[in-house]
Amino acid sequence: MVNMQLAMYQMLTNFASNSTPREDSSLRFRSLSDHQSPIINHQKPIKRLCHKRPRLVKANNRTSSGTTTAAASNLNMPTTSSPVGFNGNYNDESYEELEHRPLTREIMATYLSTRRHRTVTVHHAKVAQKSYGNEKRFFCPPPCVYLSGDGWNHDFEQDNLCTMIGIGEPLYLNDNNGSPSGNITQSSEMQHLPFDNGKRFGAAKTLFISDSDKRKHINLNVKMMYTADFRDSPYIGMFESRKIKVISKPSKKKQSVKNAESVCIQSGTKIALFNRLRSQNVSTRFLHVDERNQFEASSHEWGSFYIHLVDNEEPCMESVTFSVKEGFVQYGSTVKLVCSVTNQSLPYMVIRKVDKNRVLLDSDEPVSQLHKCAFEFKNGPSSSSSIVYLCLTGERIVGIAGKPCPNERFRVDINDSACWTIISTDKAEYTWFEACGPVSHPITPVPVARHIVVDGGGTAATIELTGENFAPGLSVWFGETESPCTDYRSTQTIVAEVPQFSSVMPNMPWIQRPISTPISLVRRDGVVYLTPLMFTYTPQPAPPRKNTPSPPAVLSVTSENNFCESEILI
Repeated sequence: MVNMQLAMYQMLTNFASNSTPREDSSLRFRSLSDHQSPIINHQKPIKRLCHKRPRLVKANNRTSSGTTTAAASNLNMPTTSSPVGFNGNYNDESYEELEHRPLTREIMATYLSTRRHRTVTVHHAKVAQKSYGNEKRFFCPPPCVYLSGDGWNHDFEQDNLCTMIGIGEPLYLNDNNGSPSGNITQSSEMQHLPFDNGKRFGAAKTLFISDSDKRKHINLNVKMMYTADFRDSPYIGMFESRKIKVISKPSKKKQSVKNAESVCIQSGTKIALFNRLRSQNVSTRFLHVDERNQFEASSHEWGSFYIHLVDNEEPCMESVTFSVKEGFVQYGSTVKLVCSVTNQSLPYMVIRKVDKNRVLLDSDEPVSQLHKCAFEFKNGPSSSSSIVYLCLTGERIVGIAGKPCPNERFRVDINDSACWTIISTDKAEYTWFEACGPVSHPITPVPVARHIVVDGGGTAATIELTGENFAPGLSVWFGETESPCTDYRSTQTIVAEVPQFSSVMPNMPWIQRPISTPISLVRRDGVVYLTPLMFTYTPQPAPPRKNTPSPPAVLSVTSENNFCESEILI
């Protein structure tokens, strides 16, 4: 025990002699009495921020100083079998290896005004069929990788970009304690992902799950690097898809509550539709919205559509706005399909079950993954003798009348072109900006913030960000202003102090309208990861008259489809 105490004393003495203590009032958290309650949905109360004070001060001192503490290590070109040459799971020690490039307010302001970042989006289905024997059930729709953002230098950079895709397990795992796992596994085989000439997307049309693969869930891994000597550090990183459920075949039985969420289609989720004439892979066409905002049957690109349940009693007149319902989609329900990219929508339709090119009008079971279905136009020229269904002819989307079966009242015959296969879709999106120029370390793992919770108010407010791939040393920025103190809790949680409004808007100390600031995460080497989250400063009401008590501070959190916004009264 004595030896241990002496060792600790010696270590603290060395640290004190090699560092210059500095008091910074902006980094000091308020007293615990200012906090009304611990952060929502977090087991540890806010007082841990005070316990972690020495480490946070040290981290912020490094961020605000202009000296470089460690040189970047040389990065070797990775092989196609494993992402070697980088540490996929950063910890306190490996994060120190990143070159220190302090980010200034001016650099962040320029970025936020131009948004010249890079975005990689991986679109894929939520389920995939396993292959058996010698057959190969290719992923359908095929996983697609899109490049977007003004940060890509168009054709010149794309010509020097090499992209690989493969099937593997999650790259960035977390154990029960919330710390990164040391096991990084992926498929031993990856295939080249070609990008079409002049277009920023590529489709993996030959991916399949072999019979020997016993996993129930998989992930797609997308490896990106530069070829030749385009950049000193050619490896960009390994990007991971969302989780994909492996199934043997489409379900024909009614699903239990346990499996309903992963197998059945829910209102408000995204789906893809494809048509396969005579069950031939080469004849597969996908419902898609082209560059002219016209619906088409594309053979090379597929669209992701929100499927909304609509009240069957809803007026048939089309309008820009419409009311939706929650729950699982059942056959016989009225639905509205809306493109997730262009917001173009199809008319109201009734989804019907199909069995061997025959529509079952009396079926009301839940719609499941990879079911065959038809879409009946609700306000089309339908009658007792003819019902119009969504159909394709070549690349055009049209309506075609079905033929009622003479001997069966609730059966309608349709041809292959009106029979669609439905499947849920998902996407993983990663956005970054190298604010201080090209970096020597991979961009991945990209921290992704999905939710924001506010605790406290006034001058003692903090936010809690939850997501994935968080790492020690990340700093939270409110627009152009860095948080005075950022506390890394785990790979899923980060807590940050809200900057004073006067520091966020120094030229507008008193303003009478809400000010929203985007939330960004900044890595030690100057890489900015823009999140979809927003934080709003709300002005106080007019100063109260004498002897009139001040109104209490109001704090609210609202959530939108594509972003989450938190609001605080100032």
